[in-house]
Amino acid sequence: MTVRVAVLGCGAIGSLYAAHLARVPGVEVWAVDPWSEHVAAIESGGLRVTGNADFVAPVRAVTDAAQLPACDFGVVATKAQHTRAAVQAARSALADAAVVSVQNGLGNEEVVAESVPHVIRGSIVTAGAVTAPGTVRYDAPGDSWFGPFEPSPAGADEIARLAALLTEGGLRTHAMADARGPQWTKVVFNAATSPLSALTGLTVGQVCTDPGLRAQVDALVAEALAVCAAAGIVLLREPAESVQEAIDEAFWHKPSMLQDVLARRTTEVDVLNGGIALEGARVGVATPQHDAMVALVHGLESSWS
Repeated sequence: MTVRVAVLGCGAIGSLYAAHLARVPGVEVWAVDPWSEHVAAIESGGLRVTGNADFVAPVRAVTDAAQLPACDFGVVATKAQHTRAAVQAARSALADAAVVSVQNGLGNEEVVAESVPHVIRGSIVTAGAVTAPGTVRYDAPGDSWFGPFEPSPAGADEIARLAALLTEGGLRTHAMADARGPQWTKVVFNAATSPLSALTGLTVGQVCTDPGLRAQVDALVAEALAVCAAAGIVLLREPAESVQEAIDEAFWHKPSMLQDVLARRTTEVDVLNGGIALEGARVGVATPQHDAMVALVHGLESSWS
């Protein structure tokens, strides 16, 4: 029996998910993205993966979600600011699907749940980049973690099945009873480093080794950890380990928020620092450091017009 999966957003993560899932026998993958050249290349010649893997996967690709058939699973991999429009456009195809968000930040699952009834909380640390239409470079392996989105959860069997399919395709994925820990582990690090990188133009490694900026990184981490403690969220690893790993292994990496600023695109600060601030307000923890990052990045965005 064919399992049909829709992938919304064919940037690096969406393309890697689509390609690896399409390698699994019995899985049919449909990708949706507004970049017509990328879609045309995938539709005509398959989705090519280079870097840490080398294969071409048979993926169907469309620019209009209305062309999607009914699907068993959905993967939302768009930028956070495009979540609502992307999921609403695919609502008919995803009516009976279990849908996972593998996006940056917090609050995406809430938006997905506005349009579909069965939602999976997801987190991924895999890295890559789309290098040409129809081609994605697989830069760094990393696990994924899936669990129920508590207000509108997919079933445990659905979560386990999607995780097993991804693992079979080559992206190791863990099905969990509570996936907040992995999600927040990534968010705490990104929210402590990405806005500082975006505001200064410095890479992650440069931010983390500059004494003055490192003090700001540590303050943002401490504030986020206070929110986690109040919310009962247990991280997978200490943020200090993530910071040291960034210095050792990704010193010259430009995070997506800096890439957005350089391209004068709207950033995801609202779901990173803003997401931490929103959860802080819910659990009664003040977050002035994260509030400041939101205000500063929005101020930078406003200067472009």
